[in-house]
Amino acid sequence: MTNENLYCSLRAAFPADLDRTAIECVAIEGTAGVALFYTWRDLDRGSAMIANLLASLGLPADARVLVQTDKSVEALMLYLAVLRAGLVHVPLNGAYQASELSYFIDNAAPAVVVCASRDFGWLSKIAFRAGTTHVYTLDDDRRGSLLQRAAHHADTQTPLQRSAADVASIIYTSGTTGRSKGAMLSHGNLLSNAQVLKTLWAWRPEADGGDVLIHALPLFHVHGLFVASHGALLNGSKMLWFAKFDARAVTARLPEATVFMGVPTLYGRLLAEPLFNAWACRNMRLFISGSAPLLAETFRQFSERSGHTLLERYGMSETVMLTSNPYEPVQGRIAGTVGFALPGVGLRVSCAEGSKGEPIGAVEVRGPSVFQGYWRMPEKTAEEFTADGWFKTGDVGHLDAQGRLTLIGRTKDLIITGGYNVYPAEVEGYLNELPGIGESAVIGVPHPDFGEAVVAVLVPRAGASVDAAACIAALKQRIASFKVPKQVIVVDQLPRNAMGKVQKALLREQHRALFVR
Repeated sequence: MTNENLYCSLRAAFPADLDRTAIECVAIEGTAGVALFYTWRDLDRGSAMIANLLASLGLPADARVLVQTDKSVEALMLYLAVLRAGLVHVPLNGAYQASELSYFIDNAAPAVVVCASRDFGWLSKIAFRAGTTHVYTLDDDRRGSLLQRAAHHADTQTPLQRSAADVASIIYTSGTTGRSKGAMLSHGNLLSNAQVLKTLWAWRPEADGGDVLIHALPLFHVHGLFVASHGALLNGSKMLWFAKFDARAVTARLPEATVFMGVPTLYGRLLAEPLFNAWACRNMRLFISGSAPLLAETFRQFSERSGHTLLERYGMSETVMLTSNPYEPVQGRIAGTVGFALPGVGLRVSCAEGSKGEPIGAVEVRGPSVFQGYWRMPEKTAEEFTADGWFKTGDVGHLDAQGRLTLIGRTKDLIITGGYNVYPAEVEGYLNELPGIGESAVIGVPHPDFGEAVVAVLVPRAGASVDAAACIAALKQRIASFKVPKQVIVVDQLPRNAMGKVQKALLREQHRALFVR
């Protein structure tokens, strides 16, 4: 029987010369970090030792290993080890606090928890109270009890037999509304998506010069753990590894790289770096943006400064990647769009009843990368799929005649004011074109007459000032009156989650009493 454990496919893609550098950890000026080099043999041996440690615990094959650590190569080895041991990897954002960790540990019921040493005191108490039997530490300086214990185990290991349908990882959604849900992704979900992206984004094999990836994303999210890491591992490509993003340090290493993946926030920081220019990008072939909407102005400025057109794509925790703009720029990468359905992905826009033929509707998908369901939430899983088996993404979008998808917003962000539907992204698009506005967030808040009122929260460009009344007057000349914000609020910055997405639920809560009489 073929072993469909994801690690087997990743390991098969390692280069023949295992002593080549797989990952170079880049030291950032002004920090205590030092440059470290890991070979492909190191990844194989290190993950084998950790996998053997996990196997020695006598855990069932579907036991969860919950990980809340800083980014490190050893944390990536731990992920590979969990795959090899046939267990389920549950990565968490390092910013989560005690009350949040209590929920995640109670919900995931992990047999093993791995955390940073600084958090061991309080986190271990939560874990042991919840019934977790093993808590280890892992720090970004290669220290901690996990590595100490693993050092006593063999450096060879045969990956546990897994099927494509077996769960490999549980990714918790950001939880901007209600409690986070754990999306169960299988070995087959992750491998199929990685293979499609390898072909679609034309990852170059060693024989053609090979690609080098700058990895500056966190490891607790789909983007950094699966899209970026899997892409490099499945292609046998070297990674230039940044524990944290630093625009100057990344710019300095761009000439040695060919691929960069980032969230829009990172591209904004690169544009603010004086040394970032076309010469720095001379050897790059692909810049990919995702995880949050990219401003059209950022898209334009990046093209002018770098000579490269950003490739936007669309995915979710529940589905990994779903769409992508074309790899060949000549085929058209259009600002504000997220491209076409990936091969094998079904994509449709479902218009609400009574609005048949409308260009805007709920985005629904199906395909080999769509998750297995929400952990311990069968009713919620059933709610999120249509009767004919399509997953309801919760996004609202428009498909053009060629099949290119443009996202309009989230279903939960839809504003219904006086009986009319207002899609925030449309209004934000007009606002962002006005002089002096750096970015905007449009929300709906309770209103005694209209049910909900449209409110705009604006951030001025550096050195600019914004006149709220002038913004409203300008919009009245461009869009229907019911879409025009009834109030404009100017702030220094918008609240964001770890992946750069604006937290509109928080904005709605902050401003819900604006029109209370």
